[in-house]
Amino acid sequence: MAEQRGPWREGMYSRILVTLEHSGTDAAILAHVSRLARCSGASVVLVHVADGWAARNATALTLRESEEIRDDRAYIERCRAELEAAGLRADAVLASGDPSDEIVAAAEREGADLIAMATHGHRFLNDLVRGSVANEVRHRTMVPVLLVRAPAHPPA
Repeated sequence: MAEQRGPWREGMYSRILVTLEHSGTDAAILAHVSRLARCSGASVVLVHVADGWAARNATALTLRESEEIRDDRAYIERCRAELEAAGLRADAVLASGDPSDEIVAAAEREGADLIAMATHGHRFLNDLVRGSVANEVRHRTMVPVLLVRAPAHPPA
């Protein structure tokens, strides 16, 4: 029988899709997934879904890339470069549209065997009002979803 390494068997995950919000909560999920990827030998796919009005309508209206999209692209590439500098294999995907739709589609397209997301720990009423991307994703995919609670007051 093969020896286990840490809490996960070597190779249990081979491609981990990590959702980024371009906010302080990303630090929690990146730290957790970096350790998990190192233990399992997995590559990481970072995905950020730009969901502002311009991002959702850029293709239909043939809009030029907005400053928000350029900033999001630079951010996700910076995160990818930091993971690679730490010795992990990483890719970055910038999508636009409905976050849950795009995350589920990216997981399938990228061959992810785990989706990792940071959560805010909203309570029932706040989730009803604001919705929960994590909840939508977990109901719409067959890929396992890892939820990591971000600190209440993440660094900016």
